[in-house]
Amino acid sequence: MTSLQMRLDRIRDRVTSEEFLHGRGLGNDVPFYAFDYPSASEEQVNNHIEWLLDDLSRKTALHVGVVNMLELAVDQLKKRDLYTKALTMERSKGVAALLSALKGPLEPGKMAAALLDKFDAKPIDMLFLTGVGPAYPLIRTHSLLNNLQPLLGSVPLVLFFPGRFSGQSLQLFGDMQETPYYRAFRLVD
Repeated sequence: MTSLQMRLDRIRDRVTSEEFLHGRGLGNDVPFYAFDYPSASEEQVNNHIEWLLDDLSRKTALHVGVVNMLELAVDQLKKRDLYTKALTMERSKGVAALLSALKGPLEPGKMAAALLDKFDAKPIDMLFLTGVGPAYPLIRTHSLLNNLQPLLGSVPLVLFFPGRFSGQSLQLFGDMQETPYYRAFRLVD
């Protein structure tokens, strides 16, 4: 079995390849990729992503968009003056009531649009999505990806996913119920 560090070390070559950047070999499928990893390795993966972004900015002309999903959710709530209210609601009414109340403001279509708004001024060559685990259950990954499909066009997306991706389904943290999502490809094996 390939170690996580060996898989991380192969990301740079993969995301700088012509095949990846131009969606070659995908037929008409969307260029969405998942890099799954054990949730206990979140810090190792985040450190590698930080190194990778620095390396790509110094050694290539590629523009990589990075969005931490939890930070995006918090930003959206703050923009609508709902963040403090959400914290108060969680304390007074509980998590279930909070999640119900946030379904509208954090609806996947709105989150997809907010995500893309971050890159209006500067086109990107690829998009990295991080912070998926901490954003759960506020943001459901498969719903967000479904909403991003028609909006991203040919821009490759890499989902850094703390759990398992079988090629057919996403299983957050490796122990939650599987969610069918068959439109993505494994970034590296």
